[in-house]
Parts: sequence; structure tokens; C-alpha cells
Amino acid sequence: MDTSRGNRLAQEIRQKIAALKQVCQGVDETIASRAPADKWSPKQILSHLCGPEGVGHLPTLKAFVDSDTPMIDLDIGNPCFTEKRARMSVGELVAECEMNYRRIADFAAKLTGEQLARKAHIPKLKDSPLGEYPTLDGVIYGFGAYHVQSHIDHLRETLAALSSNR
Repeated sequence: MDTSRGNRLAQEIRQKIAALKQVCQGVDETIASRAPADKWSPKQILSHLCGPEGVGHLPTLKAFVDSDTPMIDLDIGNPCFTEKRARMSVGELVAECEMNYRRIADFAAKLTGEQLARKAHIPKLKDSPLGEYPTLDGVIYGFGAYHVQSHIDHLRETLAALSSNR
């Protein structure tokens, strides 16, 4: 069973989460709940990365393996920001995010090349580089590398904007 690609994906995810943790180190709790006009707060960004409360993003990825060409309806713009998450500290949100992505990394590391090549039908990705019928490999990379990095950048911009408005 060749899992070398899965191991590379897992390593990429772990690196991105380490970078996220570094950005979040020392974030002021009073700033973390504030948001620039028409933007998400740092807590909302972290909540979005955590995915749906209680399940994270892993069920979406497991669907590729559990059934043939599953139809997946991504809720792309949902911050998944609940009352419970609003009460959480930045550290607690980062820990939840780390736990969810650790599960994704562990899942990815065990996948074979054949499993990584499985496809799903995700209409909301039609106009993305992944396309409407992405592979599991592409979606894991999208969640674990591209998505996390884009929100690391988003978080840095938001924190800089909030710090300058003090």
C-alpha cells in the first residue's frame, strides 16, 4: 500500500497548522472578537477553519472513500461561528482547529493512491481550479494547504487592521 502522497499531504497540513498557531500566538482576546467593516473577526476566521461544530471537515473527505462519486454541497462562505465558539478563547479555537486538521492529516497519511484519485461531485467548485469533479487528493490539498494558508493571510490582514484602529 503506497501512502507516500498521503504522507506528503499530511505533512503539508501539519506545517500549515503550525504556521496558524504561530500567527495566533499572543492575539489579544479583546481584539479577537472585533471585526473590520464587512469582514470576519479573528474568532470567526478560526471558527471557519474549524468547520462545522462537532464534526469539522473530515466527514466531507471521508465521503470520497465511503461512496462512489458522492454529491457534496460545500457551505463555502459559512464561518460556522456558533454561540459556543463565540465564548471560546483564541487558544481554545486554535486547539479545536489543530485537532480537526490533525484528524485530516492522519486520514490523509493512510490513503492509497487509488483512494486519493477518487472523485466527488462538488458543484460549488465548478469554477475553481479543482473543478466540479475534484479528486480526494485535490480536496485534501485544498482544505489543508490552500484553504488554511489563505486564512492565515486573512487573519494577518485582519489583525493588522484591528491593531491600527486601536
